[in-house]
Amino acid sequence: MPPAAKRPRSVVTRDPHGASTSSVERAMRVLRVMSEGGSTRLTDIATAAGLDKATALRLLDAMARDGFVARDAQSKQFSLGPELMVLGAAALRRFDPRQLAQPSLLRLTGLFEDSAVLSIPSGVESLCIAVEEGTYPIRANYLRVGSRRPLGAGAGSLALLAFMPDAEREAALEILATQLPARYPRITMALLHEHIAQARERGHVVLLDVVVERMGGIATPIFDPDGRPVAALSIAALSDRILTREAALAQALRREATVCQVRWAEALRPTPTIVRRTKAAAA
Repeated sequence: MPPAAKRPRSVVTRDPHGASTSSVERAMRVLRVMSEGGSTRLTDIATAAGLDKATALRLLDAMARDGFVARDAQSKQFSLGPELMVLGAAALRRFDPRQLAQPSLLRLTGLFEDSAVLSIPSGVESLCIAVEEGTYPIRANYLRVGSRRPLGAGAGSLALLAFMPDAEREAALEILATQLPARYPRITMALLHEHIAQARERGHVVLLDVVVERMGGIATPIFDPDGRPVAALSIAALSDRILTREAALAQALRREATVCQVRWAEALRPTPTIVRRTKAAAA
């Protein structure tokens, strides 16, 4: 009899920090890097993902064969492929937070003329999933859909961090202590702890002149029915425009966050059909 076929195994290596990583984990890291949008060179992807070029190319070629990545024949640059769009559409059919928050974003920009942003947590990062640009002549345009930042690097991501359960927040801070200084030298652990304490006391976050000079943001978390921060609403603007209107901005953000929380809970509530089927199955 022929020998039994060997089951393929996921190759495990170690990243620069010493943690073991499988090929699947490295592929997901590549996709996260590419999710910020646009076509990307192999060198850029490898550097941002912390991989050597040979490993990054092997992963990209494998994903390209199944349509998760596309490569331009002339420029040789990579972009996200159609299969990811199919998966994304399937996920959003179940629940799309952008739709429930869009009215709030529009009301905020209409009221204050500055850009409004919706962010969600992704590990120890925040992911920008919706931006409504304001009409004020000088706009904070350094955030775009698909942008990722470490938690704490920006008002929205700091709101997500500040209102995490205590144990999770402390674990995240341990990781962030090794990541933030290189990318954001103005963000120290002392500054984060100070702003987290202030946020939990007053219910909103203000972060100015840290990520971009003379620019900043103000944000409030959106909680799920269990009291966990599942998203954040923020307004990005000139620092002076935030300081002179902080009370009004914070009040409007809290009001819209409450609206989003109600809609979020309703969207996740099982439909009567599902409830009946669940009870029938239990019986």
